[in-house]
Amino acid sequence: MALTSQIAQLFGQAATADLTNGWLDQLKKLLMEYAVPIGGKLVGALVLWIIGRIVISGIKRMSRAAYEKRKLDATLIRYLDSVLGVLLNILLIVAVLSVFGVETTSFAGILAAAGVAIGMAWSGLLSNFAAGIFMIILRPFKVGDFVVAGGITGTVTEVGLFVTSIDTPDNIRTFIGNSKIFSDTIQNFTTNPYRRVELKAQLAHTVDAQDAIKRLRARISKIPNVIKDPAVSLEVLEFTLAGPVLAVRPFCHNDHYWDVYFATNRAIVEEFTTAGYPVPAENRVVRQPGA
Repeated sequence: MALTSQIAQLFGQAATADLTNGWLDQLKKLLMEYAVPIGGKLVGALVLWIIGRIVISGIKRMSRAAYEKRKLDATLIRYLDSVLGVLLNILLIVAVLSVFGVETTSFAGILAAAGVAIGMAWSGLLSNFAAGIFMIILRPFKVGDFVVAGGITGTVTEVGLFVTSIDTPDNIRTFIGNSKIFSDTIQNFTTNPYRRVELKAQLAHTVDAQDAIKRLRARISKIPNVIKDPAVSLEVLEFTLAGPVLAVRPFCHNDHYWDVYFATNRAIVEEFTTAGYPVPAENRVVRQPGA
């Protein structure tokens, strides 16, 4: 009995050894067939990604240096740098996927389909983006200009790819979509060297309009920041029940517009008071029927 059990034990150990050896062989076969190639591809993709990112950073630095050397606008530099970074990263992703055997043509098709879907979903955002590109290229205004854009009046603080920020005269930061600005009328008060201040001065019927014009022209010409050429424009604009109305139009740079505006109003009041002009009043004649 003891001999029989020893023989059975030896056979069991041999069978176990055969099974173990078979399992190890299968494992080695699987590793050689799948794990090693995949691991090699992973390492290669990782190395390619790291090297690619370093190369992209170097290209972007060189491009920024070239842009700054040409003294391009800061907004345009940021835009070009962003576009270049996106394009280079897409090429890097395609190269990494090709390491794993993914066909670049299939990837390009997927990317195009995704672009169409995103474009349909974000049509408004993309229209702002497209308008931002044209605004950067055409430059209807720049940072620091005083404009009317998208129905908002104020000083431009930033021209972005999607929105433009404007500080209104009451110091409120307002953000406007570029598509709204680009599709609407834009007025830039800073581009030209001067602008006209438009005011009116009401005279009484008994006042000599030419005497009032002479007095105001001499007084307004002395107001600080009123330019000499073109000269102050003073003419009779219209007639009302109270008397003739003068168009008072000095010229100044946009930066001094409100200073000249209020100073001219003060000059009108003070000059008319000094001259002793009567207060304008409407004269009406009421006739009774049969009178």
